[in-house]
Amino acid sequence: MLEKLNAARIEGADLYDWDELVQEDRVHRVIYTDPAIFTAEMTNIFGAVWVYLGHESQIPANDDYITVRLGLRPLILLRDSHGKIRALFNRCAHRGTTLCRKDKGSARIFTCPYHGWSYLNTGKLRAVPWPDGYACDFNEAKYNVAQVPRVDSYRGFIFATLNPEAPSLIDYLGAITKPIDEWLDRQPKGRIRVCEANRLKYKGNWKLAYDNSGDGYHVVFSHRSLLEMENRQADVANKGMSYYKGSPDTAPMYIAYMGNGHHFKDKRPNIQKRAGGLWAVEGPAPGSEHYADALRRRFGAKAEEILDLASSEPVNINVFPNFSLLGNHIQVFEPVSVDETNVTWYGTALVDEDNALGGAVDEINALRMRTQEQFPNFGEVDDLANFEEIQRGLACQEDEWIYMHRGLGIPGRVKTDENGIITAPATDEVFMREYIKEWKRLMKATPKLVVQREP
Repeated sequence: MLEKLNAARIEGADLYDWDELVQEDRVHRVIYTDPAIFTAEMTNIFGAVWVYLGHESQIPANDDYITVRLGLRPLILLRDSHGKIRALFNRCAHRGTTLCRKDKGSARIFTCPYHGWSYLNTGKLRAVPWPDGYACDFNEAKYNVAQVPRVDSYRGFIFATLNPEAPSLIDYLGAITKPIDEWLDRQPKGRIRVCEANRLKYKGNWKLAYDNSGDGYHVVFSHRSLLEMENRQADVANKGMSYYKGSPDTAPMYIAYMGNGHHFKDKRPNIQKRAGGLWAVEGPAPGSEHYADALRRRFGAKAEEILDLASSEPVNINVFPNFSLLGNHIQVFEPVSVDETNVTWYGTALVDEDNALGGAVDEINALRMRTQEQFPNFGEVDDLANFEEIQRGLACQEDEWIYMHRGLGIPGRVKTDENGIITAPATDEVFMREYIKEWKRLMKATPKLVVQREP
């Protein structure tokens, strides 16, 4: 029907020359401000590529669910009564009312609060009140709940796409799986459990957050108060992100673009490679020293390795378009409108069923909870303020261009290896230039999105 209605021209985004909007060193302001482009993104980006929905630990048992979104589409992400992970449209097939109005829970059946139609958690229609009032056959699949046809997970991270022609999830992730694996494998048995979250929002376009996700240029300016807080005590120094001070261009950290819009800022080379090296740069937090002292008395030298697990892993792993691993957090970007975005920072906890930590898992998770309070509360708010001020600045219609050319054209600064991975100093904007090329490619495409229904 959308094709019959010539929907692309109604939305207006096809009127743009994408090659003019996205150039080698700059992009036009309208990609952040035009509602027609935002509407097209909900199809060409948040419908057509693999989008992160949640983690398997959030739906550990059969019948567990959480409510999430795929772009603007409300979904119920669940493990059905048979153990299959599904992403149902949170929409009654009758008149469109949302079926589930809770953030999470457990349910075998979802009943529409408007007219009482009920569905199994497979999406199949279960019952209709007073069915004699209808002349139709309710066994037809069109009366079952629509659902996302392709749902897959990589090491517990669940993604979904409406695009039957999209590559497999593993092919879409590509080279970014290596830093994801490294991020997970520092935990016992490579497992984590997702905890509650810091939930924030800002009045700005979602791409502003992704532009910033690998940006090492802004740190000492935007996060000055956080750096001062982390290094406020006279007997400590070089805590937190202090490695950005001085000359970050020449620091051993780097940014890597890994294809399909994904990129990875690796700050680990700044840290001493020794047991306790991560904990040594963790900013002071009230009460944490008592836990650390108790673990050292209990485990001796081995305590330093254990304490490292409570520390933030110094990486930014960014999977286009909406998923990041930062420190020990899972960060999710959720577009709301062309100039409004939700940003959620989920905490993570260790899972130690085999007692590899000698019974210290509760203490480490308590410390981990405290260290995970730092950046969302004292750093992310700096970033969100910047995003809002950028969106305000972009209202200057006659000043059209946004530049992303740091590092461009400097001999030897940006390198490409035999696998096509591009690396540069962590302060360069190569990741922005490369991911926006992928954004442009997707916006030029005409994806054919589909849903499925239980037969």
